[in-house]
Amino acid sequence: MTRGAGVRATAQIVATPEGLPVLAGAGPLALRRTRATGDRHRVTVVGAMSAPLGGDRIALEADVRAGTRLTVDSAAATIALPGRGGERAHYDVRLRVDQDAELHWLPEQLISAHGSDLRMRTRVELAAGARLVLREEQILGRHGEEPGTLVTRLTVHHAGRPLLDQELAYGPGAPGGWDGCAVLGGHRAVGQLLVVDPELADEPVAARPLGEGAVRTPLAGPAYLVTAVAPDARLLRRVLDEALTAERDRSSRLSVR
Repeated sequence: MTRGAGVRATAQIVATPEGLPVLAGAGPLALRRTRATGDRHRVTVVGAMSAPLGGDRIALEADVRAGTRLTVDSAAATIALPGRGGERAHYDVRLRVDQDAELHWLPEQLISAHGSDLRMRTRVELAAGARLVLREEQILGRHGEEPGTLVTRLTVHHAGRPLLDQELAYGPGAPGGWDGCAVLGGHRAVGQLLVVDPELADEPVAARPLGEGAVRTPLAGPAYLVTAVAPDARLLRRVLDEALTAERDRSSRLSVR
């Protein structure tokens, strides 16, 4: 594998109630089975090399079969870096969650380093009875530097119908105003927490602010989205962790009724 033409690699996870029959790392994406609790499987993504660099095309796929509970996290932040020739990098995430299955997708932050150009696409297909907790965090530039160009798109289908299709763009080449008061307001950390749960059809949550710089919005389906901006990664994680803790408390209350 050479860097001249960029890395081409796709890592794959297949989870069933019995275990992880497919756990195949590729290129910069190494996959490790890590300790979980109860009947939940856990996989940690470990960076085997610097990626994504300009010119790379990498992908990560997860297929969560019926009746399975899976958590996927990562060992460290992902840093988008410039390549030698200024090429664009692509990082695709494809997730599929079957009936009565549950996926917690909780990677560490994506950092857009100065000079990088990354297009990241996440596609999620959920069965009607599937559950999902998905966290995304983007940090625009390392300490003291301007960000690279970052375009992310999150597309979610639930029971065959569109649930969420959202594109965000930051940095050089992004539409004007991305750093203005109506969008980031000078902040350099932005993130979201998406929760999809069939129980929300009967127990919907209300729209409300979650402290300064964060809001919870119910979606047109059994789901809600928490969106947050913050001055740095630490404060962003605090806001999203509080939202995740509140979601776990909600789920616990429903499970004991």
